[in-house]
Amino acid sequence: MNVELLSHTPDPEKIIAAAAKLCYSSSGIDGILQGLDEEKTTNFLNRLMSMGHESPIEHISFTFGVEGVSRSLLAQLTRHRIASYSVKSQRYVKEGQFEFITPPEIAALPEAKAEFERAMAEDVASYNRLADMLYEKHVADMIADGMEEKKAKNAAEKKAIEDARYVLPNACETKLILTMNARSLMNFFHHRCCERAQWEIRDMATRMLALVKGVAPTLFATAGPSCAAGPCPEGAMSCGKAAEKRAYFRNMAGGSCNQD
Repeated sequence: MNVELLSHTPDPEKIIAAAAKLCYSSSGIDGILQGLDEEKTTNFLNRLMSMGHESPIEHISFTFGVEGVSRSLLAQLTRHRIASYSVKSQRYVKEGQFEFITPPEIAALPEAKAEFERAMAEDVASYNRLADMLYEKHVADMIADGMEEKKAKNAAEKKAIEDARYVLPNACETKLILTMNARSLMNFFHHRCCERAQWEIRDMATRMLALVKGVAPTLFATAGPSCAAGPCPEGAMSCGKAAEKRAYFRNMAGGSCNQD
C-alpha cells in the first residue's frame, strides 16, 4: 500500500482560526487574517475543539493518492459520502494480468496462500478468456453493421472488458485519488482507525492520519478512533484496549508512514 498527501488547503490551521474568529468577533473580511500568529491560531483551534464547534474545520480539505489497495477496501471507503473520489476504471483499463491484495492472515498460512494464489490465477485466466471471446464477437458484429475495422476494434475492446470485469475478485488491486474536508476526515478516522475496522482500511486511515498530522498537528492532535479523545463507544464489542490505542494515537508523529 502507498498513501501520499498530494495537496491541501494552504495554511489550513490559520484558515480555520480565521473562520472561527469571524464567528466570535466583529472583524471584517479584510482584516480577518491579521494578528493570527502561531500562538493565537493554536488557541483558536484548541478552543474550537474543546467546544465541539466543528463547522469551521470544513473550510480546509486534503487530497490523497492511494495505490496498492483492494476493491474490497473501495466498497467500504465510498460509504463515506462527503468526499470526492476518482478511481481507476475497470471499464476503460484492461486488467489482463491484474495485481491483487493478499490478506495477512492468508499470507501467513502457506496452504491458504497457495489456494488463494491458485484462485487469483484462475480469475486472471477466466477474465482474459471472457474478454477475448466478447472482443471477437463485438468486432464481427460491428464490422457486419458497417463500422470501419480499426474503429470496431477499439470500441469492441471497451465493450468486452466492461462485461468481463464481472469475474474479477474483491482482491483486485486499484488506485484512487480522494479528497475530504477536515470534518469528514475526523469522522473517517473515528470509524476507520478503530480496531473494529477491517485491517486494510484501518491501515490506510492510520497512514492518512499521520500525513495530515504533519500539516495540521493542532487540529488533528486528538484525531483517531473515538477512544483517542473520549470513551470507547463500542460497548460489548469494544476491543478492550482503549488506553493503549489512546496512547498510540496521541503520540503518533506527523509525516509519512508508508510501509511495504
